[in-house]
Amino acid sequence: MTTSPADNNAPVDSDESTRAWLAGDRHQLLSLGDASYPSLLSDIPGPAKQLYVVGDAAALSLPTLAIVGSRNPTQGGARTAYEFARHLASAGFCIASGLAQGIDTKAHEGALDAGGKTIAFLGHGVDRVYPAANRDLAHRIAETGALVSEFPLGTAPNKTHFPQRNRLISGTSLGTLVVEAARQSGSLITARLAGEQGREVFAIPGSIHNPMARGCHFLIRNGARLVETADDILEELAPLLSYMASTGDDGVADAAAGGDGDSGLSDEHKALLDIMGHDPIGVDELSIASGLTIDQLSSMLLILELEGRVEKLSGGRYSALHRSGPLKD
Repeated sequence: MTTSPADNNAPVDSDESTRAWLAGDRHQLLSLGDASYPSLLSDIPGPAKQLYVVGDAAALSLPTLAIVGSRNPTQGGARTAYEFARHLASAGFCIASGLAQGIDTKAHEGALDAGGKTIAFLGHGVDRVYPAANRDLAHRIAETGALVSEFPLGTAPNKTHFPQRNRLISGTSLGTLVVEAARQSGSLITARLAGEQGREVFAIPGSIHNPMARGCHFLIRNGARLVETADDILEELAPLLSYMASTGDDGVADAAAGGDGDSGLSDEHKALLDIMGHDPIGVDELSIASGLTIDQLSSMLLILELEGRVEKLSGGRYSALHRSGPLKD
């Protein structure tokens, strides 16, 4: 991986330069629609048409949790981000963040120190490192995880790029954890996008006297899950983690592509598909019809999305994609 001065705003991406870059060790270009393109990211609104990857592209299909937050956290906030990332990486999650100073940096470091994988989504070309202080960290990430960008080679950091890349941080993840964020923090954009993408949103509360806690308190008031320990997240995402671990990346990709076979579905998931019928249905209606809570349905519907058995529509509705009529036990 090479670096370029951050003050040159002209992308250098061309057919020739891209071919030369792809000749580099562990450099890959994933295009939307390719079998290697991560299935979760292909399903978000406005997916990236292509992803430049330095490192292990397979990390993009691992069960992932995003950890984001302030660039200027308190010492306690930085320590919390590191410890949560270390614990969750040890439990099998890949940790996604944005390589920014502060919480992002601590999240990446915690995952690496646990011997786990971490993904950094960049707001510039992957042939650059920003901030420069994280150059060594970026190299560590690329050795076992991945640096990822949708921006052409040579693209310099730009403040408009970072909110755009946030949809990829949340979109590749089963959930997003916010650790210390001001009310106007960009981390709240990531959390909002996670909610719109049907992902879980977690937030850590803090002191009412800490301005960096106000964003998290706002999220909690608006439905984010209050968490006090990493085990709170593991408990919530355990069904999804178990599912992805049992199928592996190939199983998830095959199912999302419409593979035939439903033997991997539990009786509860088959029953839910039967209840959904053939017409779009809202989560509230589905909760009444099934007797399941919204929380239970959110987890089950995401698994069925990964299986390619339901489609998320506008307005919070879902449509079952029956292959040969309603499934029967």
